Amino acid sequence: MKTFKLISLDIVEEKNDDITQRRIKLQDGLIINREDDRGRWVIEAYVDESYEEFFEVMCRNNEEIMVQVKITKPSNTPATFLVKPVETNKIGNHINIIFIGTIIDRQREYIEKTLKQLLDKGYQGDELLEEFKRLGEESSSN
Repeated sequence: MKTFKLISLDIVEEKNDDITQRRIKLQDGLIINREDDRGRWVIEAYVDESYEEFFEVMCRNNEEIMVQVKITKPSNTPATFLVKPVETNKIGNHINIIFIGTIIDRQREYIEKTLKQLLDKGYQGDELLEEFKRLGEESSSN
């Protein structure tokens, strides 16, 4: 396993057919490459308690979300992950959130090209996400 300092965390959200990024103000955080057979990563974010309800709803709903993170230093290129928040813990006036997921930013140009093709085919909203996931599963099993 390899552990890195988490520098920034953005939640990628869809609102009114627009994709936006919600910056989560970190107090601290780390990211661990588990180096397991499923290529999973663990992201731990330590944030102000004002985020507690936001993340607890995600955990209860078992939502899969897309996040962009910067690792080690602010000048690094962001990496994109598809994750599920699995646990929140209250620590004084803060909470920590544990996410588990996989990196999807290995071939950014491929991802952007695939998204453009899906958009050109008329996919939107949840259909777009489902088709994108399906294509990702096909390419990872080949």
